[in-house]
Amino acid sequence: MVYTTIFFDLDDTLYTRRNGLWDAIGARMNRYMVERVGLPEADVPLLRRHYFETYGTTLRGLQRHYKVDSDDYLAFVHDIRLRNYLQPEPELRRLLLSLPQRCWVFTNADSDHAKRVLTILGLVECFSGIIDIKAMDFACKPETEAYQRALFLSGSPTPEECVLIDDSSVNLKAARDLGMMTILVSPDAKEHPAATYIIPNLAVLRRTAPILWT
Repeated sequence: MVYTTIFFDLDDTLYTRRNGLWDAIGARMNRYMVERVGLPEADVPLLRRHYFETYGTTLRGLQRHYKVDSDDYLAFVHDIRLRNYLQPEPELRRLLLSLPQRCWVFTNADSDHAKRVLTILGLVECFSGIIDIKAMDFACKPETEAYQRALFLSGSPTPEECVLIDDSSVNLKAARDLGMMTILVSPDAKEHPAATYIIPNLAVLRRTAPILWT
């Protein structure tokens, strides 16, 4: 099989989950639900988990139940000094630029956040574009519609030509069910039925999945 297209998740995939950024974003989500939506602080963690498991993202749940403004939510939760958590990644840049496939960021976040992250990491030129929550008409991974939109927006490759690299096994299962090759980024997992390969971070991608360079 010749792979033509690679979709990369953004948060906790292009940077390590251990740098604290995703925790900071999660804290902003909690604040939004308390300060803007008016929910009791004690209820927020379980409600966020319920929304994530039911709708794929906290935003989708809040849109469904509280009609929140998506732009207001996304601006609020991503209002973080990213340079406190991220730094340029020249080795990752070289690795990504060596890939022969067209590479896309495929994220449930918005493109403004994705562009800020990519700029600090020094990875903007590594990607053909960003497929974000707005480009997906607010469908989100792992919904089938999100993957169909991603395929269309990336030039309509067949799923069998595509690879998804993501830190979420749920997102990978949906991609694998469509026929994509899947790579789980996890420093802890040893095996998972949804993953063709498992890597602790992107630094070992070439060693683990050399097929991408053939």
